[in-house]
Amino acid sequence: MTSYCALLRGISPGNPNMRNDKLRGVFERLGFSGVATVIASGNVVFTTDDDDDDDDDDDDVAELEDRIKGALQADLGIGGGTIVRSGAELQDLVDRAPFDDLEHGRATYLTVTFLRHPLDPVPEPFPEPDQPEVRLVGYDADARAVLAVTDTTAAKTPDFMSWLEKAFGKDMTTRTWLTVTRILKKLPAPA
Repeated sequence: MTSYCALLRGISPGNPNMRNDKLRGVFERLGFSGVATVIASGNVVFTTDDDDDDDDDDDDVAELEDRIKGALQADLGIGGGTIVRSGAELQDLVDRAPFDDLEHGRATYLTVTFLRHPLDPVPEPFPEPDQPEVRLVGYDADARAVLAVTDTTAAKTPDFMSWLEKAFGKDMTTRTWLTVTRILKKLPAPA
């Protein structure tokens, strides 16, 4: 069994078709076990009954992403993207402690932007936002994620999401570091 988290893009908890109970139902109908949601922003943890111990196989993950996206569209009319990461990938990311001792707060708003596809090649020099309130920590190739710290105490919050889409495309989704650690705690333990 392998644990995963589906990070859904474009979820609005106010939409009745995007409520956690309906999202869980789609995953259960797909045959996944241990299905649970983490906060109301499109994070669904689940396990598969695969026999393959290689939970980082790109083909398997891409197939999961496509299956989930298709089922969400067919069952609930949700057309946003789906990005899947294994529990092992998320645990490795957290273990690497990319934000060192920073704590998530208004002046240090820690975010992880998960890209569906790895950057290949990784651009050199790596793009930098032209927003002084945003500092890129870097690109984590193993997690396929861009890590950033944003100061949100200014009167106008920087439009970092637009910059990310221009720099890396729309096939991504962003979560706070707090959400990533909450997801990890909710993931079913490996069998």
